[in-house]
Amino acid sequence: MVVVAAGSSRRMGGGDKLALTIGGLPILRRTVTAVASAPEVDRVIVVTAAERVDELRDATWLAELDATVIAGGRRRQDSVAAGVRAATAPIVLVHDAARPLVSPELVTRVVAGAAQHGAAIPALPVVDALKRVEGERIIDSADRGGLYRAQTPQGARRELLLAAAEAHAGGAAEIPDEADLLARGGIPVAIVAGDPSNIKVTLPEDLAQARRLAGGSDGARTTLGTDSHPFGPADGLQLGGLLVEGAPRLEGHSDGDAVLHALCDALLAASGGGDLGRLFPSGERGTRGIDSRELLAEVMRRTRAAGLLVSALDVTILGARPRLGGQRLDAMAELIAELTGAPRARVSVKAATGNLSGDEGAGRVISASCLATVVPT
Repeated sequence: MVVVAAGSSRRMGGGDKLALTIGGLPILRRTVTAVASAPEVDRVIVVTAAERVDELRDATWLAELDATVIAGGRRRQDSVAAGVRAATAPIVLVHDAARPLVSPELVTRVVAGAAQHGAAIPALPVVDALKRVEGERIIDSADRGGLYRAQTPQGARRELLLAAAEAHAGGAAEIPDEADLLARGGIPVAIVAGDPSNIKVTLPEDLAQARRLAGGSDGARTTLGTDSHPFGPADGLQLGGLLVEGAPRLEGHSDGDAVLHALCDALLAASGGGDLGRLFPSGERGTRGIDSRELLAEVMRRTRAAGLLVSALDVTILGARPRLGGQRLDAMAELIAELTGAPRARVSVKAATGNLSGDEGAGRVISASCLATVVPT
């Protein structure tokens, strides 16, 4: 069994997602322990980034499982090729380290399928309706007939998998899985029944789901942050981390970015860190006019230090002016997702400019609120 653990964790907001815990165990340990428990597996080979090889070779738990640790390559197929070369079993399986809920029964089905057909993968039929989308509009429906969601472990006779992996090792194109590698070499791949619980932990919500499936609480919490600033005489409105030209700047000790301030307060509430005013008092000369993205960077450092990941953000902007179109709101959402590590699909920024009362309706003030959902690492 080759366990591929050389990914970058970009969509989890940076850091090592395999060190995140499920049921008290890091994901990597849970995954390797699970595959090692399958009766058909006589050896586990963990393929990791070169800089982590020594660290994992020194890990007591891996030594107790008699696992081998080797360095992977730049792309998945390079890591797979390295792992298969190190394997000696007649049938070799390759498994994503980020699928910690794999069952011994699933491993057994894949081994049996590969023994019978030469190569096999677990997969689940697509049951949801499929839509083709351009921008934010549906342009067509797609036929889901014959479509399956591939899982791992994926397996094949060693000579078939080795030839396929080496043929594409070092190539420019990223090949997503072993079924694709084999298919490119003209090798047919059979399907065996997958397991709905065998999810891949890619996004924070996947981690929460995996924790629930493993029998624990995901520990998610949602908190609210708000902020409001009046318009000042100067030009150069900063909002959501972006410069909105043609609109006056909001007054404040920093750059007056009400959106990022509301976001900071929501995250500080989640981590028990108070609020932005206490963290950066208005009397501090060093923060006069500071870019609010710098304030958010410090808040994110504290959020991560508290063992939290940002799972979802919902921002609402209230103000009669300026008019914020969809493109600008989308650009704010993109930037906020980048700054916080939250999945872009779970970051919403919307604005209300009409039917407002009070200072917002009169165009004297911009207010913002943010609902932030975080999950423990």
